[in-house]
Amino acid sequence: MAQSITDLKVGRLVKIDNEPFIIVSNSFMRTAQRKPVMRTKLKGVISGKALEKTFIAGEDFEIVEIERMRAQYMYKDADSAYFMNMESYDQFGISLELIGDAIKYMKDGDEIMVTQYEGKCIGVELPPKVVLKVTETTPGVKGDTAQGGTKPATLETGLVIQVPLFITEGVLVRLNTETGEYAERVQ
Repeated sequence: MAQSITDLKVGRLVKIDNEPFIIVSNSFMRTAQRKPVMRTKLKGVISGKALEKTFIAGEDFEIVEIERMRAQYMYKDADSAYFMNMESYDQFGISLELIGDAIKYMKDGDEIMVTQYEGKCIGVELPPKVVLKVTETTPGVKGDTAQGGTKPATLETGLVIQVPLFITEGVLVRLNTETGEYAERVQ
């Protein structure tokens, strides 16, 4: 199957030198009298090394498919997070280094998607929004409104975000996992 450089989208995996790389950013360029090119910034899924590569129209490349598995987050220790496969009930651990900042959005019992490449866990995919409880923030005062400003709040996972002044301790808030920002209060 012939592939086009427009298939190189952010989040896709490309195999370079027998190693999968995830596309972190891309930009399409077309100049007069030259072939179109796609400039990409890549990150090695296994090695973690960064790479910049320019793909030229007509060049062969291999897009790698990753497997996704439903899993339930259970707990973490000093260097790993532990999950349970929702189909086989097998338990497994993933290095916190592979998970990165996503661990700040997960609480015990959350169901997430674990990504795998050739049977090895390579990371997690969070839902676009998560609901977490505010455990610590300065108390609100009468007259605080949504447009009045923001204050820091610590959530049940230890994540600190900016919330509107009317948010108090014990309130559930919805966060955008892509930006890490407050989205709304949950009733």
